[in-house]
Amino acid sequence: MREQLEARLLDLRGEFATGQAAMAEIGRKQEELRAMLLRIGGAIQVLEELLGQTAAHTQPQDQP
Repeated sequence: MREQLEARLLDLRGEFATGQAAMAEIGRKQEELRAMLLRIGGAIQVLEELLGQTAAHTQPQDQP
């Protein structure tokens, strides 16, 4: 009986370590995704501002 319990404990510790490694990998991927979204968001903002400036320069001026 004791040997079965020790074997089960060993299995559970292995599963626990595997789960911790998976959580660490998910956290790393989450940080990479967050950084990528920040870069994309910044690029979107720059392009929107440039398009807004271009649109302002190309619109006809009101004549009095």
